[in-house]
Amino acid sequence: MTQVAVAGMGSWGTALALHLRQQGCQVRCWEYDPGLVARYARGERESPFLPGLRLPADLEVSGSVEEIATGADLVVLASPSHTLRVLLRRLAPCLPAGAPLVNVAKGIEQRSLLRLSQVAAAELPGREGLYACLSGPSHAEEVCRGIPTAVVAAGTDPALLAEVQGLFSSASFRVYTNSDLAGVELGGALKNVVALAAGMCDGLGFGDNTKAALMTRGLVEMARLGTALGGRPETFSGLAGIGDLIVTCASRHSRNRRVGEEIGRGRSLEQVLAGMNMVAEGVRTTEGAHELARRHDVAMPITAAVHAILFAGRDPREEVVRLMTRDLRAEGC
Repeated sequence: MTQVAVAGMGSWGTALALHLRQQGCQVRCWEYDPGLVARYARGERESPFLPGLRLPADLEVSGSVEEIATGADLVVLASPSHTLRVLLRRLAPCLPAGAPLVNVAKGIEQRSLLRLSQVAAAELPGREGLYACLSGPSHAEEVCRGIPTAVVAAGTDPALLAEVQGLFSSASFRVYTNSDLAGVELGGALKNVVALAAGMCDGLGFGDNTKAALMTRGLVEMARLGTALGGRPETFSGLAGIGDLIVTCASRHSRNRRVGEEIGRGRSLEQVLAGMNMVAEGVRTTEGAHELARRHDVAMPITAAVHAILFAGRDPREEVVRLMTRDLRAEGC
């Protein structure tokens, strides 16, 4: 039996822990919040992140990441992107030799502007071939209900990707593989910025025409920066690109779309985030994407508009007008 450690019990980590348990794995989970660990230990097993979901009584949840990693055959990294480096430092002394890491967070590290695989390589040198990421249109709320879902596993080692594909795939959860690690990671991160903009459009009361145009031009921006940073153009037409973009811009489960919607309705970013118990990765990613675009001289007007609204206090409606009245050009530009 494969022993899997799931480091992070937010909505996605919880959903994957339950999925892998159904796949026949022995699953041990780490939860960073001692209060929540204590609640689970008392038998109060309702997940605060997935309403209506009760964790099985025999699912092991520990407050020690070192404990769950010891002896693991595979470790799922399910913490938010901004905590990944700290998590890897804690894992480094106790990771079994040869145990692969599967990262399911999506983002860009703020200060370094590194992709998450690059953060892992910096903290765990020599284990690059043991790293994969899992990305694509996959809301935890639907995965834990067994709703058919397709995702992509990306990495540099074909054998590892085949192993991850076999371990995670089921009749309701289909895994494709992709060797374009940079493209898959960037697609998963950058779509959250566009989802913030899509939510703003909803909050402002705009219609389907607006959102369709925004998503289409947003995909152009994702591919533009993604290829400048080493990704392949075709990756952005796949699950980690347009697939994840569609679901994140349209779904009621999308935290990034919800944040954008509330801002479009006139609330401040601080007010919106204060009322959330889960992380909207797109807020931090907006800062990283905006700076990467500047450094690489890549035109990303939608990203620039989202950045101006979030961090410079610009009015969302005025930013839409500014985007609509930019210099006219051919579509491919």
